[in-house]
Amino acid sequence: MVNQTYTVDVLVVGGGTGGTAAAIQAARRGVKTILVSEFPWLGGMLTSAGVSAPDGNELEAFQTGLWGAFLQELRQRQLGGLDNSWVSFFSYDPQIGAEIFADWVQELPNLHWISGQVPLEVFRQGDSITGVRFADFAVTAKIILDGTELGDLLALAEIPYRWGWELQSEWGEPSAPVGFNSFTQKYPVQAPTYVVIMQDFGDAIAPEIPAAPNYNPSQFTDAWDGYGAETFLNYGRLPGNRFMINWPICGNDYGQGVGRLIESDVSRGEFIQESRWHSQNFAHFIQNQLGRRYGLADKVFPHASTAFALHPYYRESRRLLGLTTVREQDILPIAGGRVASIFNDAFAPAVCEAIAVGNYANDHHYPGVQFPLQPKSIRWGGRWTGTPFTIPYSSLIPVTTDGFLVCEKNISVSHIANGATRLQPVVMGIGQAAGMAAAMCVELNCQPRHLPVRSLQTALLEDNRSKTAIIPLFNLPPNRSDWLDWQLYYLNNPQAYPVSGYCPCPSENEYPDSAFEKALIRESNCFKGIFFRLEQQEYRFAVTAPAAYQGQNWQLVTLRSHIDEQLRTYPHEQLVTLWGRQNHFGNWLLVEQLNGG
Repeated sequence: MVNQTYTVDVLVVGGGTGGTAAAIQAARRGVKTILVSEFPWLGGMLTSAGVSAPDGNELEAFQTGLWGAFLQELRQRQLGGLDNSWVSFFSYDPQIGAEIFADWVQELPNLHWISGQVPLEVFRQGDSITGVRFADFAVTAKIILDGTELGDLLALAEIPYRWGWELQSEWGEPSAPVGFNSFTQKYPVQAPTYVVIMQDFGDAIAPEIPAAPNYNPSQFTDAWDGYGAETFLNYGRLPGNRFMINWPICGNDYGQGVGRLIESDVSRGEFIQESRWHSQNFAHFIQNQLGRRYGLADKVFPHASTAFALHPYYRESRRLLGLTTVREQDILPIAGGRVASIFNDAFAPAVCEAIAVGNYANDHHYPGVQFPLQPKSIRWGGRWTGTPFTIPYSSLIPVTTDGFLVCEKNISVSHIANGATRLQPVVMGIGQAAGMAAAMCVELNCQPRHLPVRSLQTALLEDNRSKTAIIPLFNLPPNRSDWLDWQLYYLNNPQAYPVSGYCPCPSENEYPDSAFEKALIRESNCFKGIFFRLEQQEYRFAVTAPAAYQGQNWQLVTLRSHIDEQLRTYPHEQLVTLWGRQNHFGNWLLVEQLNGG
């Protein structure tokens, strides 16, 4: 029974990574916004799903928008820093991430957050979505955004969506299958993971982790072969001797009957329960194999079983059938280049449609299966990263439905390309753009499909709180005084976008007065040693000072373009003085400043 009906400008349903970003951005723009979430934490993949070692958009030039602001907040709040794991440059206590989002929401009087609710019905007037009903209240709004983890509003509103694979004949994607088979039937979408947090209790004996139903140790037998137990644990190491268990090799990815997620509430609940049991069984196996010093962490998540995330980490959801679909070709590098082409309007090729950027490799998860994909990884800064790509605004807009945008993994994207667009920083960028678009549609009294994309891009670039990059350029960090000029130049001249990903501007300027710069250097330590070039993008460093580290050898990596440039040209076996941060678990030094010896 509906006891109350709220009327607002913008309604965001789902408090995940994209939905949270969308609601915050819409409210910061000044419109009256309601955010309805299923769980008591906001942030989705970054917090309540427990993936607090995010991937992608790690380079300094891509740390912009709400994603960059989130990282800056983490640096200030996470004691001991973010250099805790080897899978990510940013690993943190998920509770701290949740506190950041809660604080951002709390400071906005025009943003009303309601938790513990799921959508039950969508209201329509002709081709327009006008409202959503929840258990005991309803919300009507001018613009409604689907930020649910599995695209639930798409189904409730009967908006056309995709689920499963597309064949190569659909768009000519090089990695797509030629025909459907038993594999594509078994795994219509990528496998989720129910993250569990374990802890090293040291000399104490951890409580025993009981086996859950369906325990089969042979499923996990080879989990850390080729890595070693310590390296395996340090993959997702968190502060406080805790470990994020989100391991794809004979680990806790779970895909048995994954199609049940969208069949019914009952079948979804069954799948979620099984995936949680699967993670409990993996934790039980780890404890049995590595000893009782390892157990379930205590007081991580805000519910009874505090070591288990609030919900699974969903890698894929229902995917909108939108005005434009992001395909594999759109995320792969240009022939002879190191970037993907930037998105042009299908109806006006001279207009760039980009509203968010990503750079992660195309990463698919199917338990027990190695699925071959076209490579989009590159060496940069002494390590592997991914080809930068962009997300077009029209991939957020349904073909015919008005009053509606998507802002999560549910954008119009192929199953293949979803492996790169699903990553947390990309989804946060999508959410920020969707929230800005929704607010501007309210201001201009127009539908999302009629919002001029250039107005949206300009608003994102010039946002006074969290300006966000639209054009990915390796050597254009957000602290440069000419950052906006170069972003606008390539928006106005998309045909001039360089295949190298480098704009023709000096990259050695460091802007020492920048607060961003000062924060990075302040966190760094000074080291002296010998520089060794193993390959063009592989560097080692033999420490000579300080004495406590003398004789140690570290890999050198950087996220900063001007440091990358120095490393690429620095003489082999030369003495060097550098400032950086150690990551003991990745065995690297993250270089923030570099001088000759």
